[in-house]
Amino acid sequence: MKIRQKNMPDTALDPRERDRRLALGRKKRQKAKIALATIVAATFAILFLMPIVLTITNSFMAASEISANYGSIFATDANGGKVYISERVNLKFIPDMVSFSQYNTVLFKSPEYLFKFWNSVILVGPIVVFQLTVASLASYGFARYRGRIREIIFFAYIILMLMPYQVTLVPNYLVSDWLNLLDTNWAIWLPGIFSPFAVFLLTKFMRRIPTSVLEAAQIDGAGEWQIYRRICLPLCKGAICSAAILVFIDYWNMVEQPLILMSDAEKHPLSVFLSKINAGEIGLAFAVATIYMVPSLLIFLYGEEYLVDGITYQGGIKG
Repeated sequence: MKIRQKNMPDTALDPRERDRRLALGRKKRQKAKIALATIVAATFAILFLMPIVLTITNSFMAASEISANYGSIFATDANGGKVYISERVNLKFIPDMVSFSQYNTVLFKSPEYLFKFWNSVILVGPIVVFQLTVASLASYGFARYRGRIREIIFFAYIILMLMPYQVTLVPNYLVSDWLNLLDTNWAIWLPGIFSPFAVFLLTKFMRRIPTSVLEAAQIDGAGEWQIYRRICLPLCKGAICSAAILVFIDYWNMVEQPLILMSDAEKHPLSVFLSKINAGEIGLAFAVATIYMVPSLLIFLYGEEYLVDGITYQGGIKG
């Protein structure tokens, strides 16, 4: 009579028992990897969300509490220069007493902040609308018709897109000065409307649309405008929404363009004010920053599905 040992090697086990143990081991390792990835992702998510949460909660603090917690960061000497920070900064997420004084000042007592907010809307809105209009038309041309000249132009678009805006800021200034557009909204609108980013994104997306779909439309008698409006635009809805979100966030946070191309401070957007926080406006800066985040957050939450779809969808017809 054979006695089965407790520590029997896997090779001596029944094949079914061995497969079961191997599958169990794989499941344990997979669960461990998922748990580790979840912990890492949660850690980074908390780190990224902490400034937003800190800004929103601190906007409900009184000015005296904000000065007591963060005054040492913005301390200045008699000449207006920064002084050495010898005190420890107290990061507080929960105010001692909820106060709406900062919002009362921003919304009712100081209308200049609301004017700057609407300056941002006036500057960014036309850029998003007309940049997508121009980009969709240009992308249709790049996607539908290939040629050496078109490829060279498209390559030039890519080169311009890879350049930081600071590189093209001086040429934009010179052209705006030549056209007498300085200190006007057109100095911001024109470079933004003809930005190459949306053209590149939509062109790469439209080129993934199956040629057979476009040829079938041509056989049915559809013209170029009908193909563009009834086939390409509906299939590129996700990419257009993705481009709209990215373009809006990019220009909503612009600082260099208004500072260089607009000398009149009354025409500056709210983002310029947020970049010039001084010691007397710390509390207001939290409230203004919270208000300034609302449009970006709403647009992102509303278009999150389109943003993911536009980035991951490879073109063609969905089933």
